Amino acid sequence: MTQTDKQQAMANDAGPMIAQGTDDEPLATNQRAPMGRLSWTVTAFCILYTAFHIAVMNLYPLETWTYRMLHLAGGLFIGFLIYSALNLTDDAPATPRRGPLEWGLLAIAATGIGYGFLMVAYAWAGLWFANIRMPDAFVFGTYGIPLIVGTGAAIVSGWVFADRHRERIYLADWLLGFAAIAMMGYILFNVGPIRLRAGTALALPADFYAALVGVMLILELTRRVAGLALVVIAGVFIAYSFFGPYLPGFLNHRGYSPERFFTYIFTDQGILGAPIAVSSTYIILFIAFAAFLQASRVSDYFVNFAFATAGRARGGPAKVAVFASGLMGMINGTSAGNVVATGSLTIPLMKKVGYPAKSSAAIEATASSGGQILPPIMGAGAFIMAEVTGIAYSDIVIAAIIPALLYFVSVYFMVDLQAAKLDMKGLPRSELPRFSVLARQVYLFLPIIILIFTLFSGYSVIRAGTMAMASAAVVSWLTPYKMGVRAVLKALDMAARMAIQLVAVCAAAGIIVGVIALTGVGARFSTLLLSIAEANQVLALFFAMCISIILGMGMPTTAAYAVAAAVVAPGLVQLGIPVLVAHFFVFYYAVMSAITPPVALAAYAGAGLSGSEPMSTSVEAFKLGLAAFIVPFMFFYSHELLMQGAWLDIVHVAASATLGVFLLSSAVQGYFFGRIGPVLRAILLVAALAMIEGGWLTDVIGLAVGIAIYAYQKRIVTPRTLAKGSD
Repeated sequence: MTQTDKQQAMANDAGPMIAQGTDDEPLATNQRAPMGRLSWTVTAFCILYTAFHIAVMNLYPLETWTYRMLHLAGGLFIGFLIYSALNLTDDAPATPRRGPLEWGLLAIAATGIGYGFLMVAYAWAGLWFANIRMPDAFVFGTYGIPLIVGTGAAIVSGWVFADRHRERIYLADWLLGFAAIAMMGYILFNVGPIRLRAGTALALPADFYAALVGVMLILELTRRVAGLALVVIAGVFIAYSFFGPYLPGFLNHRGYSPERFFTYIFTDQGILGAPIAVSSTYIILFIAFAAFLQASRVSDYFVNFAFATAGRARGGPAKVAVFASGLMGMINGTSAGNVVATGSLTIPLMKKVGYPAKSSAAIEATASSGGQILPPIMGAGAFIMAEVTGIAYSDIVIAAIIPALLYFVSVYFMVDLQAAKLDMKGLPRSELPRFSVLARQVYLFLPIIILIFTLFSGYSVIRAGTMAMASAAVVSWLTPYKMGVRAVLKALDMAARMAIQLVAVCAAAGIIVGVIALTGVGARFSTLLLSIAEANQVLALFFAMCISIILGMGMPTTAAYAVAAAVVAPGLVQLGIPVLVAHFFVFYYAVMSAITPPVALAAYAGAGLSGSEPMSTSVEAFKLGLAAFIVPFMFFYSHELLMQGAWLDIVHVAASATLGVFLLSSAVQGYFFGRIGPVLRAILLVAALAMIEGGWLTDVIGLAVGIAIYAYQKRIVTPRTLAKGSD
């Protein structure tokens, strides 16, 4: 028997494999699936895009602006090829009919974008072949307005006339891709002077034209991949830059000309700032890592191992969802996307063992959102926090351990208590993978172990991520699914497709961050928080919590935290709160916006899979994730939860916080060693909230209440004995 035959036999002996391609994301309603040569062309672009990033990060470093512009423009080009402006179908007409208006718009788009592209190409040809560094004045003097008009016409044509067939790419989208290249070409040709004059009175009209086209393309692609919410928020901030002189109070500012505003936005203070810096390095690297796990089937093993471990327990599929969705959500960086990927497996199984449809969707949404706070990757949040605060990445990861454990322990308590309350059973052994066999393949956890080990051994994040990605390919050779050249290319292709959404989102977040930096509204907001804090510091924190959640509603986590870090965190720091605590505070609430009604993207994604009502699902997810809304106040009062302080204090606070989230879970579910009524639930809730402060007195109160209610439930203490004791 060959080694391959032995491996295949082991796979057969492992019993039914529940997970098969768990994180294969289904196509979005506007995502294309081209066929034939067109498919090969798009795939080639995607492979080159991912390979370019890995090569630059590890072998051939580029100048910062150049690298970020190539990252952004490449993402825009591929994004317009993959995502249509309208929803797609498989039964659209084979030969679409185009009327005069559509042909007119396409002609304007092709002429304008074509002229702008040719002028930029002419400048680069002169530089490459004749070393002409200053092209004729007409080149950059005339390219801009046609490019703007052509880009606008192509966008409008896509809104109205886009080809709805999933296998075709609309002509206007090809043109938008070339507009992105033209925009990038102008900025990179003049990158040195633009660094000095952008955002000042010296900015040239040509600089403004390129920046305006870039903003138009970013907002349009963001609309396609992330919906209107983030586009509307970015649009409000852009409008604020021009209408500030007419606004009252701390919102007032002197206003800016279009030239100054748009050229400033397209610098490392805005679009090319921290969000894109993280997107072009850590995010795409760890998305590639996730793609390698998927292509090697290692991610399937994670889920099957979880089912083998906990599948037979009461409510087993829900507990598996907590583990597996948290793990995969940590890596792929999008709450809603992870719900769709892993929820297609876990939600039907949860319903099978008795969870209501809305509870099944809510559990998946809560676990997937929690992945964004789970170290060491934290859905790219740790990298953005390190970039923004200057705190070492390893310090951020260590600080995140206890809060993340509290969150997942709380969700586990929630699902376990609900299962006990509803008398649920687990899945039968015959339907689960065999633990004894999967335990012999525990080496498949090596990519995660190598990632953690290298991160804490002093390797850079990029080197650690690259080694983990390579290890996923290596360990696949110990399974029936060996990664060869074809599988590696597939992983590179998948990584680019998964990264496009975050590229657009980070660029849009950069617009908002740039507006905040330009107008100074963040500093004035900090002053407002300080004035509130004079009355009550907790009130200021509550206000900061609300703003962080509102800013994050409808936004992916990465953008939500980037904006909250610019608007809210500086004010908390000025209140005297340590930088790490302040940023973790807003980060948690930015993440939890994904399960906070009325705009709870992760919960809505889960509702779509379970068939439950979206709003009631979001309310249920909010209840399950309630601990995450309390934990930030816990580490505000007790910095030991962020590993700040003596070990004895850290252990004490972690233990008391764990008891607090257990009491909270029992109060929410109405089950504490048995069913409890509204009065006892209210008492338990008060006891749980009392443990927020982390002091010995409040801990004793919480523990005493828990013991008293337990004694009452077990009839150790009854109202009659209490009455006798009072005589």
